[in-house]
Amino acid sequence: MATPHDPDPAACEAFAGRMAQVFNDGCLAFLSSVGHQTGLFDAMRTMSPTTSTDLARACDLDERYVREWLGGMVVGRFVDYDPQSGTYVLPPEHAASLTRAAGTRNLAEATQYLALMGEVEERVVEACRQGGGVPYSAYPRFRRLQAEASAQVIDAALVDGVLPMADDLTDRLRQGIDAIDIGTGRGHAVHTLARAFPKSRFRGIDICEEGIAAARRGAAELGLRNTDFAVADAAELTGRYDLVTAFDVIHELAHPTRTLAAVSRALRPDGLFLMADVAASSALEENIDHPLGPTLYALSLFHCMTVSLGQGGEGLGAAWGERAALSKLAEAGFTEVRTHQVDGDVLNRYYLARRG
Repeated sequence: MATPHDPDPAACEAFAGRMAQVFNDGCLAFLSSVGHQTGLFDAMRTMSPTTSTDLARACDLDERYVREWLGGMVVGRFVDYDPQSGTYVLPPEHAASLTRAAGTRNLAEATQYLALMGEVEERVVEACRQGGGVPYSAYPRFRRLQAEASAQVIDAALVDGVLPMADDLTDRLRQGIDAIDIGTGRGHAVHTLARAFPKSRFRGIDICEEGIAAARRGAAELGLRNTDFAVADAAELTGRYDLVTAFDVIHELAHPTRTLAAVSRALRPDGLFLMADVAASSALEENIDHPLGPTLYALSLFHCMTVSLGQGGEGLGAAWGERAALSKLAEAGFTEVRTHQVDGDVLNRYYLARRG
């Protein structure tokens, strides 16, 4: 049996190969982020075999940069290349995971988070040494990226897929109820619900002033008269509501326990708390085979956990799985909780909680 001082040569070589692949794939992820942000993938989806010149013209980009990007995409087996004609093709099977037309299956959009993690890497390393966390202000791009990611899920599934999970919720929304979205970001969930259910009244709160300003602008542009937005801490939630929603936010709050208790108090007797959060386990060993396991822990270390700790919070991070969520909900007074998942959405689990 090999010891730490006597490593197995074959195992060493195999793991070195894996690390080389990790490095290559990391570089491909950054190239994919560029392809998403510049619209290169989207343009290639609709173009016949194209030259770098024509592609650059279609995207209004510099040809030299497009040609270098295409080189990485070719050697990474993302794009096919014909050296005789000097043309490039994005196979439709690849476009199904790389373009905005793919909706929630667009994984190129998610690669933008790697650059975000790189921006705060030194501060996370320092927090590893000194404790504490990284302040929310260190993530100026996070709101935009989060809004883009959550909008895909909300647009694809919220009204027709998620709301029907609660037996009578859609009918009640049509008739007119009071609802609030905590951690609303730029308010896309509120905008979506307000347009679908004009007789109901929707409020959105968030601690980020920039997000709330964007939410107000969006509501004005859409001509929505049944929305209201405010800068507020969800842990200090006041008022009475028939529906409280929280989409991918509870696990990164400074005070999730206090927030869930405040939500419980704010619900009317027949009210519903609809929470979307990480579809993972609270037990590490049960996440080993999760299709996005390393992503969950990386995002937690670089954002969710450290932002919470930076506010003097609980720092739940990746420890916030189904068991922990159910335990916290029960502690807050929710006696009836059902969980669901939506086809095609591997990251979110939906909790429908009532006080009973």
